[in-house]
Amino acid sequence: MGFRKDFAWGVASSSYQNEGSVTADGKGLSVWDVFTHEEGKVADKSNGDVASDQYRLWEKDVALLEELAVNSYRFSISWPRVLPEGIGRVNEKGLDYYDRLVDALLSKGITPYITLFHWDMPYELYLKGGWLNRDMPRYFAEYAEVVIRRLSDRVQHWITQNEPQCYISSSLENGEHAPGLRLGKKDLFLAAHHSLLSHGYGAQAIKAAAKTRPVIGYAPASWWLWSPLTENKEDVEACRNKTFAALENPLGGTGFWLDPVLLGRYPLDFLQTWEPYLPRISQEDMKVISEPIDFVGMNVYQTYVGRAGGEGTCENVSHRKGYAKTMASWPVTPKALYWGPKFYWERYHKPIVITENGMSNEDWIHLDGRVHDPQRIDFTHRYLSSLKRAAEEGVDIRGYFHWTFTDNFEWSRGYEERFGMVYVDFETRERVIKDSGFWYRDVILSNGECL
Repeated sequence: MGFRKDFAWGVASSSYQNEGSVTADGKGLSVWDVFTHEEGKVADKSNGDVASDQYRLWEKDVALLEELAVNSYRFSISWPRVLPEGIGRVNEKGLDYYDRLVDALLSKGITPYITLFHWDMPYELYLKGGWLNRDMPRYFAEYAEVVIRRLSDRVQHWITQNEPQCYISSSLENGEHAPGLRLGKKDLFLAAHHSLLSHGYGAQAIKAAAKTRPVIGYAPASWWLWSPLTENKEDVEACRNKTFAALENPLGGTGFWLDPVLLGRYPLDFLQTWEPYLPRISQEDMKVISEPIDFVGMNVYQTYVGRAGGEGTCENVSHRKGYAKTMASWPVTPKALYWGPKFYWERYHKPIVITENGMSNEDWIHLDGRVHDPQRIDFTHRYLSSLKRAAEEGVDIRGYFHWTFTDNFEWSRGYEERFGMVYVDFETRERVIKDSGFWYRDVILSNGECL
């Protein structure tokens, strides 16, 4: 027993990080289009105006996906490419692009998994207040309906939002991401509540407009995962409790973003601690936010390591001397794909799809014309082995999407980070499948049996 026979093996990408063609065919501006053109916002002073150039090179990319033997591809829709002002006028040429991409994928037997929002909010909606505007959930539902009506005759798998921790906390709290604000707690919790409402209204819009039975997911970042140092009961329980705690860092955590969606309530420790800063939260709001979905998307790169401390606490023992880490300085902790899905499954009883997992590496084209990335192969092998263990123990895992398909624009790090299984020369946009891509193809063709 290992992975399901119908397991979704894929790679993932996002619109702003890959498409480029920033104003082509009537596309409107996003907050990232504006933010990256301001001095000092991106490490290498770059932007996503061209990125991996997928908008122009989509046929080449579909051919590469076929060569990788993936059966699924996760990508996102650019909201301002479809609705240049965020609401109202529909840009048919923008929708035509996604039509072509979907048709090409299906012709190769590749199932599209579409994310509706991967951070590129229309700039015109930001000028209306963005996530602080109570109308944002309605705007999001309107956008979702436009996309669903156009593509749902062929697309069934939908993800409403990607990593709200980033577009709320990193964007509005510490200013690292677009639009680069530093808001206080009261405004942050209001924005977060509106984000959750947008997810709920978005899920309702998908169900109302879908032409085929939709399969709906939601993909918050799984940053606040804790793996036990040992498998004794005390360490496991300490890490389980710490994973879902919403007391110390609610906006970056797990419980805050998943309990309302899957349990219909905000975590009690969050409500008690942050009550003076909270917006009015009605029962009707919670009913919308907890609109039933079909799977939880987990974006997993790392985990903390903990052990039971005194009085039921969890002691952090993550960073020991010389610990393994990626080029992004993220620790290599393969058990994240065992304990994370296990804890989620036991708490929420909802099927799981690993919507992102991967590593930043130092990659280049070698003298033999190939890109040798043994670290990524070893990393992915270890993580997938942990995921396989979780599946063998009964966790309902439906798929795995490696982040990322091609090297791309990595937000505030620009082009300094390479996560792809396909190398991109950012001067010529030449693509070369890395050794890890060929290795991953063998894993897919064996349905994980070769791990």
